[in-house]
Amino acid sequence: MSKLFSKVTLGPYELDHRVVLAPLTRMRAERGARPGALMAKYYAQRTSPGALLISEATIAAPNGNGYLGAPGLFDDSQIPGWKTITDAVHAKGGTIFLQLYHAGRQSNAQLQPDGARPVGPSELPHGGLAYTEAGWVPNTPNRALATGEIPGIVESFRAAAERGIRAGFDGIELHAANGYLLDQFLQDGSNKRTDEYGGPIANRARLLLDVTRAVISVWGSDKVAVRLGPSGSWGDMSDSNPEALFAYVASELNELGIAYLHLIEPRIAGNVEDGTRDQQPVVAKKLRAHFHGRIIAAGGFDGKGAEAMVQSGDADLVAFGRHFIANPDLPERLRRNLPLNPYDRPTFFGGTEVGYTDYPFYDELNVAA
Repeated sequence: MSKLFSKVTLGPYELDHRVVLAPLTRMRAERGARPGALMAKYYAQRTSPGALLISEATIAAPNGNGYLGAPGLFDDSQIPGWKTITDAVHAKGGTIFLQLYHAGRQSNAQLQPDGARPVGPSELPHGGLAYTEAGWVPNTPNRALATGEIPGIVESFRAAAERGIRAGFDGIELHAANGYLLDQFLQDGSNKRTDEYGGPIANRARLLLDVTRAVISVWGSDKVAVRLGPSGSWGDMSDSNPEALFAYVASELNELGIAYLHLIEPRIAGNVEDGTRDQQPVVAKKLRAHFHGRIIAAGGFDGKGAEAMVQSGDADLVAFGRHFIANPDLPERLRRNLPLNPYDRPTFFGGTEVGYTDYPFYDELNVAA
């Protein structure tokens, strides 16, 4: 019997299966980082009864964007568009968590208020790309956040999480991976601070844990989650002792009693390109010893690999990205072992309905049969 298609609880929610829509940056928001009708159609298409969906990375602060077309919840004007989306998901029996992020140094001055420099933990040269009206461009060299500015970052996440309630979400996932701000503070390749947010592991984890507690104060711990990418190198990310760092973070999050820990496996290198496809999923297995709640694994899974992952007990659910982009009915296709639509990578980031809401459902393709 398939464990992938068995029921599972996640915080206060009961899900009918363990196939999760991964948080996927698609950059189809309208002016003002407001979700529109096209986004609502996209999420509704990918909802099945008892399913979990995680929203794309959603900007938590006015200076937190790295991609033109990314949606936000840093302003009340962005709430109605998200409410349309959550209503559409709930109408089809789904559960949807809001993923909040701050790009930190992974940004460009063109995306910043008044053309300011992006912010980060430390002022260091780094790679990576931002998406602007000029297309993909190098990140603008960032400035280091002053210690006194950090409480404002925490508050921006808390306020965005509060807007998430008004927008109808079921929970919050904090994005602490992919070289974004929370990840930048965690890893010592990007964090060279000498204040209470730098140096020892406990100091570097302080911002993430402060943000997590702030969001818990709004939602309760059983509706808050965190995404980590312990092996991620996108944007010149690195750490001198990642095993110790992420074991500490997982243990601290375990103590907070969060709904789940979402882990990116090492075969995914970042937002844009694939990692080494033959690597085995190892992150969830290692961190299971430190985090005893629900774990979602993500990164290069197919149906067979996902089934093996949940059967092993290393993860409880599996998130799918590229396959879910191309197959709005992915859970049903995996359940029935049906062939998958191929994905069209050039349409992943930005654009129209092409490569977004025009992928066919299996039963639509085979209606005559």
